[in-house]
Amino acid sequence: MTTHTSPTAPGPLPDTLTVDGPDASVENSDAPRSPDTVDVLRYSAFTTDPAGGNPAGVVLDAEALDDARMLAVAAEVGYSETAFVTAHDRPARRYRLRYFSPRAEVAFCGHATIATAVALASRTGTGELRFDTPVGEIGVGTSLVDGLVRATLTSVPAHSRPAEDSTQVDPVLRALQWSRDDLDDGLPPHVAFAGNDHLVLGVRSRARLAALDYDFDALHDIMRQHGWTTVHLVHRAAPDRLDFHARDPFPVGGVVEDPATGAAAAAFGGYLRTLGLVTEPLRVHIRQGEDMGRPSDLYVDLRPDDPRVRVTGTAVPLPAPER
Repeated sequence: MTTHTSPTAPGPLPDTLTVDGPDASVENSDAPRSPDTVDVLRYSAFTTDPAGGNPAGVVLDAEALDDARMLAVAAEVGYSETAFVTAHDRPARRYRLRYFSPRAEVAFCGHATIATAVALASRTGTGELRFDTPVGEIGVGTSLVDGLVRATLTSVPAHSRPAEDSTQVDPVLRALQWSRDDLDDGLPPHVAFAGNDHLVLGVRSRARLAALDYDFDALHDIMRQHGWTTVHLVHRAAPDRLDFHARDPFPVGGVVEDPATGAAAAAFGGYLRTLGLVTEPLRVHIRQGEDMGRPSDLYVDLRPDDPRVRVTGTAVPLPAPER
């Protein structure tokens, strides 16, 4: 299998994407493509700097790919997730979207959703998009701000429940090599959901969060047992502010850590509502990836009367890797 990659290009969405090599641009073509060729766009989401954010692969023309092929492409790309557009109604701006990590299909991925929305808006113009995903319909609004496309996804209804101490929290603390004293009493452990489950642990110390060094295999097995997508580790910047630093181990996807996790940010919004911290419309800022050298900014908008969560970010194209 050969997987070609290319950076994004402006203009209308072509019916056929053809890339002859890593330096080729995306262009219209009536020539038949090789069945062994898959065209992958690469973006970094939740950043304005290609050196930051969370990279995602985007395949805009995946109608002919089966599950095994999409998984193989995602593994070759090597990012935490690659999004695949498997069906489309372009006049209605509606698309079917699936997500694969290098190891398995993922029900929902926020940063790859943002990346796909930016890729489509860059070609078809900004406005509303609708994505049919394995977790349901996800609406994404796009707009042009300072020359960059900004995207806001609206999650499925988000919620959370307290995590079980003996079977969930304690085994994770052992894998993290943490103790109960490292946890923030004001942010109790929960399992939060906004399309998939994430264990949320509030961390008392910013230094403890920065020094993350965990047992990959042990945490992988615990997460597989409970069906968690990531462990969302958060530190509150100040008691009177809803600004957070976050880190997200993702061993079940074959990735040590995600530098920006839109799905976890949406689930975290549901967690904050469950804790009773959303008494009026508000915006939460999550700074993630800083300790990895890929800083990311995620903005989470919440309303007390709406269980859905809105997560906003930008995405910028990445150059094709050298082959």
